[in-house]
Formats: sequence, C-alpha cells, structure tokens
Amino acid sequence: MFAKIYQPSPSAMQSGRGKSAVWVLEFANNVKKELDALTGTFRSSDTMGQLDLQFETLEDAVSYAKKNNIAHRVVQPKKVKRIPRSYADNFSYDRKLPWTH
Repeated sequence: MFAKIYQPSPSAMQSGRGKSAVWVLEFANNVKKELDALTGTFRSSDTMGQLDLQFETLEDAVSYAKKNNIAHRVVQPKKVKRIPRSYADNFSYDRKLPWTH
C-alpha cells in the first residue's frame, strides 16, 4: 500500500484560496479497473483507491502514515507568484499594456 501526501490545488473555476490549507493523504490505485458489461461502467475491488484522508497539517499526515506503516511520498506545493492589484488598475491612465478592444 503506497500513499501520496499533497496539498490540492484549486480548480480552474476557483479564484480564491479557500480550503487550500488542508493536506490530503491519497492511496495509490494498484488494482486494474474492469469494465462492467451490463452497465458499461468501470468497477474495481480496491476500496482504498476511493479513500482520501484530509489533515490540517503536513506533520499530522506524515505521523498518521508512519503510525499505520504506510509507505508515503510527500509532494510539496508549488508557490504561486501573485501580484496584488486593485480593480481600479485596469482603468489606469498610464496602463502598461493598452486595451485591445
């Protein structure tokens, strides 16, 4: 059983940084999924592939993995360079980039 510990990045539909402080312990899916002939959906007998555990800190997630003898890998999040701007900067007279429309 192998697990990956990471901080999920927000989806493309999110502009804020809400719920970005949690750490997720996600188990790797080792069992091949089979196609069900009757319904046309995929099925698997691996229930650990459906399980994602959330922790408040990285240390909590790592200590849980060590306590339960789970081999794990920590993926550090990439830092995003954010430039703070106000909405009024879009209409500034000395704007660096001119309007295109």
